[in-house]
Amino acid sequence: MRKKRLRRFVKRLFTLYLPLAFFIFFLLSPFYWMLVASFKENKELYNLNFSRLWVYKPTLGHYARLLFDSEFLKWARNSFAVATLSTVFSLLVGILAGYAIARLRFKGATAIGTGVFITYLVPPTLLFIPLAAVVHQLHLYDNWLALVVTYPTFLVPFCTWLLMGYFRTIPPDMEECAMIDGCSRFQALWRITVPLALPGIVSAGIFAFTMSWNEFIYGLTFLQSSNQRTIPVAVPTEFILSDAFFWGPMMVGALLGSVPIALAYAFFAKYYVAGLTSGAIKG
Repeated sequence: MRKKRLRRFVKRLFTLYLPLAFFIFFLLSPFYWMLVASFKENKELYNLNFSRLWVYKPTLGHYARLLFDSEFLKWARNSFAVATLSTVFSLLVGILAGYAIARLRFKGATAIGTGVFITYLVPPTLLFIPLAAVVHQLHLYDNWLALVVTYPTFLVPFCTWLLMGYFRTIPPDMEECAMIDGCSRFQALWRITVPLALPGIVSAGIFAFTMSWNEFIYGLTFLQSSNQRTIPVAVPTEFILSDAFFWGPMMVGALLGSVPIALAYAFFAKYYVAGLTSGAIKG
């Protein structure tokens, strides 16, 4: 009996615990390094004689410089506004488009679904050139609203493709019953299908919010003023001057900039996991 337990423990140790520990270490080590670097004095941060993994004389000077001597709060406000508006708009369009492709029978539905997926695969680095002309025509250059207009170009195809597959897992019988009782197609969508598809919608929303929050190329291209920039663009551009790298404030900015995403995944983890691993109806 003891040999079986020992054999089972050794098996789990090498097949589960050790790989999981290595994965957690690999995943969290950058955040630990950012946290440690954010509390180091400059002389300790740039001196190779000091340990890179520990802080000998903690300081809050880098936090004070970022929060009070820069426009970080404006950058955070811009990031939150851009990510929220882009995500809400993309989800609304994605729900309607995904439902139409998955449910409605019309000629070319399969081709449209494939086209949506191919559109999502187009690199953003190829899209920002024509989008620059669109932003110029709308007179939104150097305005964070330009990002709200351009981000759906890659968020809508993603949300549509994800929700299209999720809607197909929901049996249409309940919608048909609702329409027999007098609901229109649109009412059946919002009263029956959307509540059942909530895990998939939350998953798409978290992904869209994360992609909007972390996006760099469009923000760097369309925004020039410091008070219009988002965190991913402003932190490196404001704290890298020629060959001078201000690592302390940059590490603080990177650390604080990752907090909203971590909170989003923490609060919606239940729906996020359900949206990735199961359908809307079990049993």
